[in-house]
Amino acid sequence: MIETARLQLRQLDQSDAAFILELLNSEGWLRFIGDRGVRDLAAARAYITNGPQAMYAQHGFGLYAVVLKSSGAPIGMCGLIRRDWLADVDIGFAFLPQFCAQGFGYEAAAATINYGKTVLGLPRIVAIATPDNLASAKLLNKLGLTCRKTVQQTPTSDVLCLFEP
Repeated sequence: MIETARLQLRQLDQSDAAFILELLNSEGWLRFIGDRGVRDLAAARAYITNGPQAMYAQHGFGLYAVVLKSSGAPIGMCGLIRRDWLADVDIGFAFLPQFCAQGFGYEAAAATINYGKTVLGLPRIVAIATPDNLASAKLLNKLGLTCRKTVQQTPTSDVLCLFEP
């Protein structure tokens, strides 16, 4: 679907269950995104079906597997998310720890934003992140997004920075 110099982004499918199980239980995911209760391959397959695949069917986009062109190995997720509580589509990304701080996040996210604007015709793409997620904030700033205000999904949910162009 989306290709960069080192990466391919493609839709997640059931064959990605072991990768999803590892990613969703990584320290960074649990700390900055939250525990999704995915503890086995069956739960990972359900996450793929009910999350990314449902979003592909409903909106024509979602979170994609980020794979290395050189090996075909999945190293992270990056994509566009339509949340009912945000006015705009947002970009999301997460990578296995051994693939962080190597430029893969920027490469995937920049290509995803370009795809959203040029192929999907989205006029505006935002992002959300916890205030203490400094690595994501740095990447989002590099992409031209700035935390301009805070938002909450519900009055009792965590406060998030809303990064806007």
